[in-house]
Amino acid sequence: MPLSQIEVVQEGLDGMHAMLDRAVPDMNAEQWNARPADDGVSAFFSLWHYVRTEDNIVNWVAQRRSTVWLNGGWDEHFGLHRTSQGTGMTKEQADAVLLNDVDGWLTYQQQVWDVTREWVASLSSDHLTEQIVIKPTPPMTVWQALTGMLLYHGYRHVGEIEHARGLLGLGGLTI
Repeated sequence: MPLSQIEVVQEGLDGMHAMLDRAVPDMNAEQWNARPADDGVSAFFSLWHYVRTEDNIVNWVAQRRSTVWLNGGWDEHFGLHRTSQGTGMTKEQADAVLLNDVDGWLTYQQQVWDVTREWVASLSSDHLTEQIVIKPTPPMTVWQALTGMLLYHGYRHVGEIEHARGLLGLGGLTI
């Protein structure tokens, strides 16, 4: 029996989340904060940007409720911006996004995954055609947000993290 659209999204998110879960404890803060080139961003910037984006879309945009980031005081814990998730940052701002607590990050990340899983499980096929606005992009359907802004976007950042791991001699997340 073919998977429903919601099952496809959930399986994709589960796979991506599992790879990111393996990456976090396998790297120390210095490795997460290393930039592969002068103009490049750190693996942590890519991770922070994606997880914050998922948190913002699932909680603030789709459900109109506060994010895990703010509810848990994670902005204060990590000393990072209260509402930013990286879009439009200057190089200097991106360079200032540093990981100082690997275990704390893993806790925040898992809380985001849990909320996302619960929300996706609550969706019906009718929800997928609802329009939402994820600034600065034009309005899109929930389906477009799930596939484009979460799955495709997220896996792109997984690739960046795998590349950074390779440059550090740590290997990929899939093999």
